[in-house]
Amino acid sequence: MLEIQKKLTNSFYILLSLPATAMGFALSIQISALSWILSTKYKLDIHDVGLVWAAGPIAGILGQVIIGIISDKVWMWNGRRRPFILIGGFLAAMMLLALPNIDVISSSLGIGGILGVAIIVALTLDLAINVSFNPTRSIIADVTPKGVERTKGYTWMQTISGTFGVMAYVIGAIWDNYVLIYFGVFLVLFLSLIPTFFIEETRYLADESEESLKSKAKSSFSEIMNYIQPLWGFLLYAIYAITMRLLNIHFDNYYAEVICFIITLFFILKVLTQKSKGKSASEKGLIGFKKVLAAHSFTWIGIQTMFVYMFAYVQYKVFDYGEGSTIPEDVAIQMGKVVTISFLIFNAVAAILPVTVLEPLARKIGKVKTHLICIASMAVGYGAILLFGFSPMIIYIIMAILGIGWASTISLPFAIISQQVDQTKMGLFMGLFNLSVVLPQLIASFGIGLAISQAGNKSLIFIISTVTLAISAFLWMLVKEEKIHNIEVTTTNKAGH
Repeated sequence: MLEIQKKLTNSFYILLSLPATAMGFALSIQISALSWILSTKYKLDIHDVGLVWAAGPIAGILGQVIIGIISDKVWMWNGRRRPFILIGGFLAAMMLLALPNIDVISSSLGIGGILGVAIIVALTLDLAINVSFNPTRSIIADVTPKGVERTKGYTWMQTISGTFGVMAYVIGAIWDNYVLIYFGVFLVLFLSLIPTFFIEETRYLADESEESLKSKAKSSFSEIMNYIQPLWGFLLYAIYAITMRLLNIHFDNYYAEVICFIITLFFILKVLTQKSKGKSASEKGLIGFKKVLAAHSFTWIGIQTMFVYMFAYVQYKVFDYGEGSTIPEDVAIQMGKVVTISFLIFNAVAAILPVTVLEPLARKIGKVKTHLICIASMAVGYGAILLFGFSPMIIYIIMAILGIGWASTISLPFAIISQQVDQTKMGLFMGLFNLSVVLPQLIASFGIGLAISQAGNKSLIFIISTVTLAISAFLWMLVKEEKIHNIEVTTTNKAGH
């Protein structure tokens, strides 16, 4: 074991953050370039772009949960998480290489259209990212003690990952997205393959024997479904939307969306009103985990809507080009740069804040309150884009505000849940937590994508983002952070107290 790992120095936290940084960089490329390249080079319409983006969350539904469960149990190449980081990093780099060559791949395979190839590439890319993201986050919980040090691990993860994310958008803004993609191939390979061998994992967690570890790591399907109860409405809609798309069935009404939304609200309210008084520490932790899923899911509906359709908003509201318009190549490049610079600023703020502001603030007022403030600021930022975001400069200023919420979204919730759940099931719970990201992403790709495609006014993009972030902030208000047997968990602010 390296000395820096024994002493938990800042150098070790930087090293520990690099595998997650590799996946974050790949995701930054995907966010910056995927919609742009599909819209401009391959001429896909907005709805088809949403379909390609849907491939990733579909991969995430299975990828993170399955890999999480497996990585809790296996021991290979002197690691529990190491094998999946290495495999996922290699696949992610190869799919980045394929992204600007979808047409070449399609022609070489003798396929007439490129939509199918685009979906396969996006699916494999996001599956690779998901294969690695779960272990890169779980390994932080594995090798750091609960409490302040673990929070520090996740805030350092976001700071390092966010810094490289800024680099991604700088490259795209100064040069172009093609340079960004090819640079990313080499960086993702290096950061996922090399640092992983210098992080020593322990074979047994929480002083567990091999026999008891295997016993505790088992979870039945019914138990897993109970863990994700607040997401049942999202899951039902995902199944419905995917089935309708595969069968090429289209409805002009939104009855299914309304029904699934009602189901979602019912189970969220059920979770938020659960009483924790008299429960064991593990039961309270599980209740807290469910509450976090409920609040976090609405955050991601708004964020994913921005990620997928930001280019469409810029096209319509800033450059005044309607759907189906012929866009000159120089204008298309300029649109891409506006989006890239926007996300550069967004990620620059998110890179600076976690260690410098969020961690110290979380020590003083708690992680949940800190996160609530950040999410509320994001709702305000989306509302500001809706009211004032009609020029690149105004959008850049508001994106800096939105970066506050983004900084917290991809750091503090991981620290919150990692201190609630069974340590021997960390991979499983990280995978289940990811469902509060990928299922809302499917809502953005299918239901919201259809609504935006049909809407004449693309301001709908940020109406949706504003409302969903406001709902998320409200749900976080109902979550309270407590100490039970020296372990921080979250429980409701109302029921049972």
